[in-house]
Amino acid sequence: MKRRLGMSLYPDHSDFESDKAYIDLTSQYHFKRIFMSMLEVTEGKEKVAQKFQKTIKYAKQKGFEVVLDIAPNIFQELEISYDDLSFFHQLGADGIRLDVGFDGNKESMISFNPYELMIELNMSNDVAYLNNILTYEPNKPFLSGCHNFYPQEGTALPYDFFVSCSERFIKEGLRTAAFITSQVGKIGPWDINDGLPTLEMHRHLPVAIQAKHLFATGLVDDVIIGNGYASEAELKALSEIDPYRIEFEIAFEPDTSEEEKAIVLENLHYRRGDITQRMVRSTEVRKLYTNENLPHDNEISFARGDVVIGNHLFGKYQNELQIVLEPHSDIRKNKVGKISDEELFLLEYITPWKKFRFAKK
Repeated sequence: MKRRLGMSLYPDHSDFESDKAYIDLTSQYHFKRIFMSMLEVTEGKEKVAQKFQKTIKYAKQKGFEVVLDIAPNIFQELEISYDDLSFFHQLGADGIRLDVGFDGNKESMISFNPYELMIELNMSNDVAYLNNILTYEPNKPFLSGCHNFYPQEGTALPYDFFVSCSERFIKEGLRTAAFITSQVGKIGPWDINDGLPTLEMHRHLPVAIQAKHLFATGLVDDVIIGNGYASEAELKALSEIDPYRIEFEIAFEPDTSEEEKAIVLENLHYRRGDITQRMVRSTEVRKLYTNENLPHDNEISFARGDVVIGNHLFGKYQNELQIVLEPHSDIRKNKVGKISDEELFLLEYITPWKKFRFAKK
C-alpha cells in the first residue's frame, strides 16, 4: 500500500480560519489525510453539522481524505444511529473511526453502509477483536485500522505491545495508521496534552525520527500528527522523509573527500544478505568508484553508528561502505561520518537486503 502523512484537527477546540490555514500549509507539504475528532461535540446536531461540514468541504477541495473519530456517546448527543450513517456522509467524511467497538456483527453490518464510508477500527488492543469481526463476513475492503494516541506522559504503548497489536491487522492486509506528536502543538481532544503519540518512546523525539521509525517497522501505512498545530519546520522535515527506505542523517568528518561524500549520499545502499554482527556492509558501491582512496581518520576506534569507507589499503574492498555496529579498529577503513545519536536505534531495522540512504545533517 502507498504510505501517507496525515494530521489532526479538533474543530471544537479551534476556529475555522486557523484550521483552514493549517489545511493549506499541510497540503503544501503533501499531507493526504486528516484525523478529525468528534469526541468532544456538545453543541447539538445542527451546529455540529455546520461546523464540521464547512471544514471537511474545504479539506476535500485540497485533496484530503477525512476520517471522523467517534464514540457511542456521540450518537446519543447527535440523536443518530449506527444503522444510519447518512449524517457522516452529508458532512462529506470519507470514513469513521470507531474509538469503542461493538460485538463484531455490528461492525460487519455497518461496513456495508450504502455511502461506502470506510470503517476504521481501534488497533491498540491486543485481543481477537478484528478476528471476531471477520467471522461475521464484513465488507473487508472498507475496513482499516488506526491506533490510539495518549495525551498523558507515560501512558502510550510500549513497542513490543504495539508490534503485537499491529501484526493482527497486517496479517489481514488492512491499511494501518498510528500517531506521532509535534513538539510544539498544543491542541488535542482533552485538557491534558503531554503530546499525542501512539508509542511512548516517541513522546520527546523530533517528529521526523518518529515517522521514520513507524515506517521502518513495516507495520504502519499512514503516519498522523496527533496534536495541532505542528510547526512548518516539522511539516517540512516530515515531507522530506522517504516512507519506503530508511534515510539516516550523517555528520561528515572534516577530512572526508568529495568522492567519499558521493559514495555516501548519491547511492541507494542495501545490506548484504549474508550479514555480519560487526557492521552493515554496502558492497556494490565499491564497483562504481575506482579512484584511490587515501587514508584519513583510520587510526581510531570506530563506534556504533560510525560510517566508514575502505581506503586503498583494503585492496578489493576499497570504497566499500560500512556502518559500524560493534566497536572495532581497522586502519584499512576511513571514518567519513557518524549517524545522529537519536537515529541509532533505527539500525535495528537494517535487516538482510534492506535498502537505506543517507542525508547530510
